[in-house]
Amino acid sequence: MSAERPRLSEQEKKNNHIASEQKRRMAIREGFDRLTEIVPGLEGQGRSESVVLRKSVDHMREVLQERQELIERIQALGGEIPPELQ
Repeated sequence: MSAERPRLSEQEKKNNHIASEQKRRMAIREGFDRLTEIVPGLEGQGRSESVVLRKSVDHMREVLQERQELIERIQALGGEIPPELQ
């Protein structure tokens, strides 16, 4: 036999919702903080989310371009790239 849990009051529901929303916002904030630590050019700047996202995308594009150039260089020199890295 399992005892039924009492229903939450409207105030308890509201408090749970507020706590969940605060937790979600904190996770987003921490994610942006991590990006500012990783992406060059964002260290020590104010944290405009649009700037962080734009610079993160730009950085990812640069890294992917550099990676492709390295793959092509290795192949031009006769090296092989494992399929999982291509």
